[in-house]
Amino acid sequence: MPVGNEGRSDLCLFIEPLREDYWLNPGEVFTVGPESEDIDVWFETFVSKDCITVWLYEDGDAAKLLVGYTVIDADGNLLECGHQRPSGQKFSAAGPVMD
Repeated sequence: MPVGNEGRSDLCLFIEPLREDYWLNPGEVFTVGPESEDIDVWFETFVSKDCITVWLYEDGDAAKLLVGYTVIDADGNLLECGHQRPSGQKFSAAGPVMD
Protein backbone atom coordinates (compact mmCIF):
# COMPACT_ATOMS: atom_id res chain seq x y z
CA MET A 1 0.00 0.00 0.00
CA PRO A 2 1.61 3.27 -1.05
CA VAL A 3 1.49 6.18 1.41
CA GLY A 4 2.38 9.60 0.07
CA ASN A 5 2.89 13.00 1.65
CA GLU A 6 1.39 15.69 -0.56
CA GLY A 7 1.38 18.23 2.28
CA ARG A 8 3.81 20.97 3.24
CA SER A 9 5.06 19.46 6.50
CA ASP A 10 6.39 16.12 7.70
CA LEU A 11 3.89 13.26 7.89
CA CYS A 12 4.08 10.40 10.37
CA LEU A 13 3.31 6.88 9.19
CA PHE A 14 2.51 4.99 12.40
CA ILE A 15 2.14 1.20 12.22
CA GLU A 16 0.22 -0.73 14.85
CA PRO A 17 0.31 -2.87 16.92
CA LEU A 18 4.11 -2.54 17.11
CA ARG A 19 3.90 1.27 17.46
CA GLU A 20 6.58 1.89 14.83
CA ASP A 21 6.95 5.32 13.24
CA TYR A 22 8.30 6.39 9.84
CA TRP A 23 8.38 10.03 8.77
CA LEU A 24 7.75 11.25 5.23
CA ASN A 25 9.02 14.59 4.00
CA PRO A 26 6.75 16.52 1.63
CA GLY A 27 6.68 14.78 -1.76
CA GLU A 28 7.87 11.39 -0.49
CA VAL A 29 6.08 8.08 -0.99
CA PHE A 30 6.65 4.93 1.09
CA THR A 31 5.16 1.49 0.46
CA VAL A 32 3.89 -0.71 3.30
CA GLY A 33 3.52 -4.42 2.63
CA PRO A 34 3.89 -7.90 4.11
CA GLU A 35 7.33 -9.48 4.47
CA SER A 36 5.99 -12.50 2.59
CA GLU A 37 4.20 -12.06 -0.72
CA ASP A 38 2.19 -15.22 0.01
CA ILE A 39 -0.03 -13.37 2.49
CA ASP A 40 -3.25 -11.60 1.53
CA VAL A 41 -3.10 -8.38 3.55
CA TRP A 42 -5.91 -5.97 4.28
CA PHE A 43 -5.12 -2.50 5.55
CA GLU A 44 -7.10 -0.35 7.95
CA THR A 45 -6.06 3.30 8.07
CA PHE A 46 -6.85 6.17 10.39
CA VAL A 47 -5.93 9.76 9.59
CA SER A 48 -5.28 12.44 12.19
CA LYS A 49 -3.36 15.70 12.14
CA ASP A 50 -0.04 15.04 10.35
CA CYS A 51 -0.28 11.27 11.00
CA ILE A 52 -1.60 8.16 9.27
CA THR A 53 -2.01 5.07 11.44
CA VAL A 54 -2.06 1.70 9.66
CA TRP A 55 -3.14 -1.71 10.92
CA LEU A 56 -2.36 -4.78 8.79
CA TYR A 57 -4.61 -7.86 8.89
CA GLU A 58 -4.10 -11.26 7.31
CA ASP A 59 -7.03 -12.20 5.05
CA GLY A 60 -9.00 -9.22 6.36
CA ASP A 61 -9.48 -10.93 9.73
CA ALA A 62 -9.13 -8.42 12.59
CA ALA A 63 -8.12 -11.31 14.86
CA LYS A 64 -5.08 -11.98 12.64
CA LEU A 65 -2.88 -8.93 13.13
CA LEU A 66 0.11 -8.98 10.82
CA VAL A 67 3.37 -7.92 12.47
CA GLY A 68 5.71 -9.11 9.69
CA TYR A 69 5.74 -6.13 7.35
CA THR A 70 8.16 -3.86 5.49
CA VAL A 71 8.27 -0.15 4.74
CA ILE A 72 10.16 0.75 1.56
CA ASP A 73 10.97 4.16 0.07
CA ALA A 74 10.62 5.14 -3.61
CA ASP A 75 14.18 3.93 -4.33
CA GLY A 76 13.45 0.45 -2.93
CA ASN A 77 15.35 0.97 0.33
CA LEU A 78 14.08 -0.93 3.36
CA LEU A 79 13.36 1.59 6.12
CA GLU A 80 13.72 1.12 9.87
CA CYS A 81 11.47 2.35 12.66
CA GLY A 82 12.21 5.99 13.42
CA HIS A 83 13.17 6.83 9.83
CA GLN A 84 13.51 10.65 9.64
CA ARG A 85 11.88 11.07 13.07
CA PRO A 86 12.09 14.74 14.10
CA SER A 87 14.40 15.31 17.06
CA GLY A 88 12.48 15.77 20.29
CA GLN A 89 9.37 14.05 18.92
CA LYS A 90 7.04 13.19 21.81
CA PHE A 91 4.83 10.12 22.13
CA SER A 92 1.77 9.27 24.22
CA ALA A 93 0.09 5.92 24.80
CA ALA A 94 -1.88 6.58 21.59
CA GLY A 95 1.14 7.34 19.42
CA PRO A 96 3.05 10.42 18.34
CA VAL A 97 1.98 13.74 19.82
CA MET A 98 1.35 16.12 16.94
CA ASP A 99 1.38 19.81 17.89
